[in-house]
Parts: sequence; C-alpha cells; structure tokens
Amino acid sequence: MKLFYGWVIVGAGIVVTCIGVGAMLSLAIFLQPMSEAMGWSRTGISTAALLNWLCMGVGSFLWGALSDRFGTRAVVLLGGVLLGLGLVTASQAASLGQFQLVFGLIVGLAAGSFYTPMTATTSRWFTRNRSLAVALVSAGLSAGSAIMAPLARWLITSYDWRTAMLVIGDLVWLVVIPAALLVRDPPATAPAAVGAPAGDQARELTVAQALRTPQFAAIALTYFACCAAHSGPIFHMVTHAIDRGVPAMAAATVFSVAGLASLSGKIVCGLVADRVGAKRTLVAGLALQAVAVSLYVFTRGLPSFYALAVMFGFAYGGVMPLYAILVREYFGARIMGTTFGAVAFVSTLGMALGPWAGGSLYDAFGSYFWLFIGSFGIGLGAVAIAFTFRPPRQLPAGLPTPIVVH
Repeated sequence: MKLFYGWVIVGAGIVVTCIGVGAMLSLAIFLQPMSEAMGWSRTGISTAALLNWLCMGVGSFLWGALSDRFGTRAVVLLGGVLLGLGLVTASQAASLGQFQLVFGLIVGLAAGSFYTPMTATTSRWFTRNRSLAVALVSAGLSAGSAIMAPLARWLITSYDWRTAMLVIGDLVWLVVIPAALLVRDPPATAPAAVGAPAGDQARELTVAQALRTPQFAAIALTYFACCAAHSGPIFHMVTHAIDRGVPAMAAATVFSVAGLASLSGKIVCGLVADRVGAKRTLVAGLALQAVAVSLYVFTRGLPSFYALAVMFGFAYGGVMPLYAILVREYFGARIMGTTFGAVAFVSTLGMALGPWAGGSLYDAFGSYFWLFIGSFGIGLGAVAIAFTFRPPRQLPAGLPTPIVVH
C-alpha cells in the first residue's frame, strides 16, 4: 500500500517545529544561568523573548505570504539556515544589548518560518483527518519543549550557557535543513483534495476580504488573549519552580512534562475537534487553561509542579492547533498561508507580552504572583471572545471571482 505523502509532510512538520521553535523556546532554560553568569536582569533577558515573539509574528505573516507564492520548502529551508546563524551568533554576544538584538531579532524572525507555513501546507494536503494532521504538526512545538529543555540544561551544567547555545544552533542546521528538503506543496489534483466539501469553495475569499471580516478579528483577538495568558507562565515556569526550592535540573524536567502534556493535548483535542467541532473544543480548552494558570499561585513542591504542568500543558497545547483549523474552515485553503500568518502575527504580540511582563513584575515585586493573577484574567477574556465565533457569510454564487492580490 502506497504511503500518502501528506503523512510525510506531517512527519517533516513535526521535526521542523520541534527543533526549530524548540530552539527559540529554550531561552526559558537559559534565563537563570545567564542572569547569574552575566549579571543581566531577568527583565533584560526576557526582553529578548519579547523581541522573539514580535519578530516571529512579523515573520509568520511574511513567511506565510512567501510560502503561498514560492512554496513552503524554500521558506523552511531559508528559515533553518537563518535560525542556526542567529543562535551561533547569539552564543558569542558580549553585552545584553547585543544578545537582545541577535537572539531577539534573528532567531525570532527565523522561527516564524516554520509553524505557520508548515501548518498551512499540511491543511492543504488533507481533507479527511485534517484536524489530526494539523494537531500532529503542532505537536512538534510541544516535543521541542520536552526535548530541548533537558538538552539545554544538561549542556549548561556540563559546559556553560555559551557552549550550550552554540551546540543548539549547530543542531538546527543538522536537522532542520535536511527535513526541509522533504517538504512539498500538494499537487492541484492531490487525492486529499478530491471530494472536498462544496462549502470549502463557496467560502473562498480574497485576503483583503478575509482580513476585514469580524470573524477574522474575533479569531485573532482570541488567539492574542490565549497566548498572552499562557506565555508568561510558560516562560517563567522553570525559574518560578527554582524560586520555590525545586533543584534546577528537576525544574527543567517540569518544563519537559508540560511539553509532553501539551503534545498529548494537541493530539486529543485534534481528534475531539474532528468529531464535535473546533469551536466547542477551543472554548473548553481555554477555560481549562485559565483555571490551570490560577493554580500556580498555590503550587508548592515538585510533585504539585508536575501535576499542574500536566494540566496546564494539556490545556495550552490542546488549543493551539485549533486556530489553524478555524481559519481553514472559515476562509478556505487558497489563502491559508497569508490569512493564518496574519492571525499568528496578532497572537505573537500576546506571546511577546507575557515573558516581558513576568520579568518586570518579578523585578518589581519579588515574585510571580501578579503574573499569574493577570494571566488568569486574560485567559477568561479569551473564553468570552471565543463564544462570539461565527462563520463568515458565503460570497453570492452569481458574483464574478474576485482578483486575488498576492
């Protein structure tokens, strides 16, 4: 039986997002040792993460548009080269300002070339099992956290933070570039496209039309609030555990447990969304995420950190692939890369806010209490906005097909 190439795309997407985005997210592990070794404040290092997400947001939109025009393989290949270069260069930074510019700008821009283009391409390959396929690609993000966190911690303990970051940059080159060569865009007559629901074609809009709909605004704002709610707790999870008396290596494994739980959340919620719908699954996941964030205020001891990491990881992981499914269902496949890139850009503003806010609040008050309280409130806001989702109205069948400006 011939293997459907869409599953090869899924496999390549898992590898690319795991190593590519996981390398950027490993900054959470570097936070405490870099602060001690270099005398840099947590706010200063967290600012690099803020720049990461801002640049990743801009990159998601630009890379998504480029993938629609030139193909996903070229985009992911170029992103892999750029990401490795950013990490290797950042490992040699002589000042906080240099580190913020190199790690924040180059690494963030490069990381935007992976998740959005690979998700858009995967959604084009599949009609049946689409939610599961997209969830599996998104699971690479969780696998990245689970793999890169202990690897970074071991390298830092065995050598130092500079050597660790240099090795991770080399690993990106060794893994992401070969994986990118496996990526293909689906042919016009791909098997998955045959028998696609008629509504898919009826819902095809231009980019300009999609970006002006209230539905786009609702999805983008929900994604923003969702990411703003969980980004701070994720980034400061390890340092918070260390502050509570958890040993450094054990704290890194808490991060890995959250990543593994996130992976399971993506797969489970992808399966559930295929059966009950992406919106219902999203609302439930966002509510669980808000509750989990609030519980960090009361967490003490390694066992409770592990338990909460499972709950929190499952929640924030489960909701992440659902936004791509909603964009695909609401706005069609033809402009998926650009439209989802625009949604992802808004979401990364939320991802940028959390780490910086957490570092600032810690430096101001000496604890993460207000980070978790604020994140809980924002998480409830995400639930409220998600309830407003409505599919966009279909274009009248008699109207001529509008010209698409790429």
